[in-house]
Amino acid sequence: MSSLVQSVDWLAIAPPTLAAVVGLVVLVADLFIGEEKKAVLGWVSVAGLAASALMLLPLRDGDRATFCLTGDAHACSYTADRFTLVIQFLVLGGALLAALLSVTALKDANKDLPEGEFWFLLLSSAAGAALLPASRDLATLIVALEVASLPAFGLVGIKRGDKKSSEAALKFFLSSVTATAVSLMGVSFVYATTGSLYLTQIADKIQHVDGQFHTLAQAGVVLTLVGFAFKTAAVPFHFWVPDTYVGAPLPIAAYLSVVGKAVGFSGLILVTVVALPSYGDVWGPALAALAAFTMTVGNVGALRQQATRAYSAVRLLAWSSVGQAGYLLVPIASAAYSKDAEKAIGSTVAYALMYAVVNLGAFAVAALVARTSPLNRISDYRGLYARSPLSALILGFFLLCLAGLPPGIIGLFAKVTVFAAAVDAGLGWLAVVMAVNVVIALFYYLQWTTLLFRAPEGESEKHRVPAPLTAAIALTAVLGIALSGAPQLVLRFSATGLF
Repeated sequence: MSSLVQSVDWLAIAPPTLAAVVGLVVLVADLFIGEEKKAVLGWVSVAGLAASALMLLPLRDGDRATFCLTGDAHACSYTADRFTLVIQFLVLGGALLAALLSVTALKDANKDLPEGEFWFLLLSSAAGAALLPASRDLATLIVALEVASLPAFGLVGIKRGDKKSSEAALKFFLSSVTATAVSLMGVSFVYATTGSLYLTQIADKIQHVDGQFHTLAQAGVVLTLVGFAFKTAAVPFHFWVPDTYVGAPLPIAAYLSVVGKAVGFSGLILVTVVALPSYGDVWGPALAALAAFTMTVGNVGALRQQATRAYSAVRLLAWSSVGQAGYLLVPIASAAYSKDAEKAIGSTVAYALMYAVVNLGAFAVAALVARTSPLNRISDYRGLYARSPLSALILGFFLLCLAGLPPGIIGLFAKVTVFAAAVDAGLGWLAVVMAVNVVIALFYYLQWTTLLFRAPEGESEKHRVPAPLTAAIALTAVLGIALSGAPQLVLRFSATGLF
């Protein structure tokens, strides 16, 4: 007789578990530490995220699964395969860099941000984000999505007495809760038609749904995708992005732009390619249309930003992230038409890795400029080269990476990879839309880049760079330059192993 007792693979679940445990430790420690020693909590959190990322190393040799159905070793709730490890590396690495930015931001805030609560929320969100790519049933997937999202609402609105921050958090919360409700209804429809929540079982059973339930199954597929489309900031679910990024502390805007997207895209990949491959005729065209609208609206929105408007630099990065989400959607849509779906998904993961490095780097330099120019206008970057030559060169490099221009070879490589995925899948029209949008994006990226090297207006004020901020900028710069020298490493590393 088979045992009904679950055996837990503690090593497999170690990365998200460790982040969650450190979050609880920080929350409890906050009760007993005096105000003058609160900075220790930040360094404990940074160390916890670094340790969580290091826990991925023992898992790289083979696939592991736990919380499996008795009698069906392939129906598991948690799987640590190649895809999971790559996304967890992206999530925990992104959270670590956001934590380094936060150490300086909390010190500069001069007790306007509650440190214990801040670090607890950041670690909790990172734990949920790391859990999501490993989730292989719809219930765990939705729970992980909410564990990643709910602390993020608090992080956006954590500035004390800041009306802009509170409004951003409320808009983020209301739109996210609505999307989650719609997604839960979709999950219930899928469960009603298949009788299972496990992705591998759904993939098999949904092909044999009775004719009278076929429409219900299709509705379930579409509604389930809505929640993840919101997390990726796909149009028309993008409206929360600019105000949320402006209202949130800058490190949290950086966190949402990278980790929030990784959560949405990994969930989208698992739902479509793993659970619902037979319904590619439903989600393929829908995601292709979403990709086209998202990249176009995002790039046009970025193009319209006025250099002298308050927070225009953050708004441009916000709209740019919407446009980048459109590029990330292209290979997922292509997987519905491609004979090699794994290669198409690998293109999305490769692009996400490139985007994470350069976008976090751009936000890190923006955080540096915000220390002397709190309104963070694009015009504040004029003459940055005269004030801080190295910072200007690094930001210029990151912007060229995002534009896909040399010497930002990694950005060009990632865009070519995504473009090739669309062409290989026969989506020529989507490749053309992408090419047009890349040209539109060139204008505002190059405009910002040239501004860095113009003569400054008035006296140049030197930037003093704190050690945590220096570490974040240096780390992203080294990674970006190294990957531009060997871009093929990204594609090799991002091989998904989902199939």
